[in-house]
Amino acid sequence: MAVPYPVIGQWFRRAGGALFEVVAIDEESGTVEIQQFDGTIDELDIEAWPDLLLFEASAPEDWSGSVDMEPDDIVACNNKDLPSGFHDPLAFLDNL
Repeated sequence: MAVPYPVIGQWFRRAGGALFEVVAIDEESGTVEIQQFDGTIDELDIEAWPDLLLFEASAPEDWSGSVDMEPDDIVACNNKDLPSGFHDPLAFLDNL
């Protein structure tokens, strides 16, 4: 199966089930930088890309794979204690 040229932000699944996202492409060095679902960063040779057994995938709904926190580590807090724009990270940009 021919896999399309890697695109930054595109998610793929390996034949074994491992999920990863393309996070950078360096055409000068001929590499594709990927981030595994668990947060591990890896580099692939761009020439080997067409030979990889990959399937395009949707971004995971559960983003916590790359966050090194257990559910018990997250402390429930009152919404009054949260800074303005907490639920919308881009809202902080307006304050700069």
